[in-house]
Amino acid sequence: MKLSVVIPVFNEADTIKSILAAVKAVDIEKEIIVVDDFSTDGTREILSELPDADIKIFYHDRNMGKGAALRTGFSKVTGDIVIIQDADLEYDPQQYSKLIQPILEGKADVVYGSRFVTGDYRRVLYFWHMIGNTFLTLLSNMLTNLNLTDMETCYKVFRKEIIRTIKIQEDRFGFEPEITAKISKLDIRIYEVGISYAGRTYNEGKKIGWRDGFSAIRCIVKYNLFS
Repeated sequence: MKLSVVIPVFNEADTIKSILAAVKAVDIEKEIIVVDDFSTDGTREILSELPDADIKIFYHDRNMGKGAALRTGFSKVTGDIVIIQDADLEYDPQQYSKLIQPILEGKADVVYGSRFVTGDYRRVLYFWHMIGNTFLTLLSNMLTNLNLTDMETCYKVFRKEIIRTIKIQEDRFGFEPEITAKISKLDIRIYEVGISYAGRTYNEGKKIGWRDGFSAIRCIVKYNLFS
């Protein structure tokens, strides 16, 4: 089976070369799809100068958000399995094998990589950020009737036919609760796998903030109760 790695990018000039090298180093048949969401820090220029024809790069002509970048990326995939990879270095591509294993074994249709149920390393960072993630996951679980431990994780893996049947409406970080609500309504098998996590600080470029938390609550309610 071929893996499609979809990488939404916005202002990641410091890490884009490193993450692409890390993804390429994974010994799995794959395609790499990068969607630059109108970066303004030199990321676009770096991408445009890459000599690697194996990386498919698409550019937005205005900043639209992570959800919009993923929507573009999902429309371009040709692999059998699709995984989301952030462009920073918080998530390690060497985890791909364990993430896709439940699908390869015919047990799962969707796999979430959990930062909170893991035997791997995890960087210790913000207490209130963890509380926020825990609350959002709990609220989402109450309405989806799933027992996830990390709804907001970047690492979400799908059989291509699953992600292609779902229409993504949210443009920003609301993608996470939206996709979770929508897959919960399907007759599919969802698994969770513990992953390592090397989170970064806001000084190091972390972008999600408290406003995105309130937006996530809105999306949890909207896509579970009114969609």
